Amino acid sequence: MSLRQMFQGSIVKPGFNPLATQTPLYTYYLYTIGNNSSGQLGLGNTTNYSSPKQVGSLTTWSSGYTSYNFSLAIKTDNTLWVWGTSTYGLGLSGVTTSVSSPVQVGALTNWLQVSSNYQTVSAIKTDGTLWTWGKGLYGALGLGNTTNYNSPKQVGALTNWLQVSCGYVFSSAIKTDGTLWTWGLNSSGQLGIGAATSSNYSSPKQVGSLTTWAKTYTNNASVLAIKTNGTLWSWGQNGNGQLGLGNTTNYSSPVQVGALTTWGVMGAGAAHSCAIKTDGTLWTWGANASGQLGLSNTTAYSSPKQVGALTTWLKASSAYGAYNSAVIKTDGTLWVWGTNGSGQLGLGNTTDYSSPKQVGSGATWYFASIGYSTGLTLLY
Repeated sequence: MSLRQMFQGSIVKPGFNPLATQTPLYTYYLYTIGNNSSGQLGLGNTTNYSSPKQVGSLTTWSSGYTSYNFSLAIKTDNTLWVWGTSTYGLGLSGVTTSVSSPVQVGALTNWLQVSSNYQTVSAIKTDGTLWTWGKGLYGALGLGNTTNYNSPKQVGALTNWLQVSCGYVFSSAIKTDGTLWTWGLNSSGQLGIGAATSSNYSSPKQVGSLTTWAKTYTNNASVLAIKTNGTLWSWGQNGNGQLGLGNTTNYSSPVQVGALTTWGVMGAGAAHSCAIKTDGTLWTWGANASGQLGLSNTTAYSSPKQVGALTTWLKASSAYGAYNSAVIKTDGTLWVWGTNGSGQLGLGNTTDYSSPKQVGSGATWYFASIGYSTGLTLLY
């Protein structure tokens, strides 16, 4: 599987294998929803919207990521764009103020994948290099120091980074050789490098010696990762059962979630997770005070619980700080639930929902990224 095939769009049938190569599609409209106090919707204003609003008229967006008060997106030409505000910099050299419309990060045309929390950003280029910027506290940028940077800095000189995911001032990433690496804050064992090592690290540290990691996802202070054999593993903070291990114990090394080998794709929020299996079923666990598990209640669960009985779920999303989830079905419809105080669910109101609700009637959604108060979607 190429780097582009892993992160660009695809249309697949029910019963798909998310670890297999899919046929990519590349052209999409961009829509944003929710809180806009810092211009994070990219619409040129600071008005909140509870229904999706199109960002400009371009059809050249390919992926995106919504953070706490800013958003990032990549176009089909592999340029990277950002809007909103960040105390520690949006990646725009010399710019520390808010921007309410998309602004290009540099002039390069080789950005592939991006992840962020409200203070740091990590991104991978098409050449496999890893770049970070923002808040350097606890070594969160992986640059060997705790310095803040408001424009991209390369992490080491390697060209074999595949996927990266940001938590609260720490990150996890996978290389093309299937190894897993973490860096930054380690207060709850979220770096996964063992109980005897509770120190923070400002440079990437390998998690064990395995070469079978396929995908990694971060909650605020924990990590979930899927191996190439379809097994699911988790570690770090677990006070709300967000590790899915049937308890609320923190773990500082990877622990397998059950014995199944059918886990496919995931979304990780503030303290909850949602995952889709290879049979198209949807599962959630963790904190649930806002109904973010989609189970029609507000009860927390420390083990995966199936959401309904459907087998047509395709892509799942939740992000740093989020108390909600967004999922796309194989028919291209978009479904959301959880907290909605800023209208970030896109349902035209600010009501919380504890079970899946369809966003509009459209069946052409490709991608969804939902955060604490802002949502970002792509319509093909």
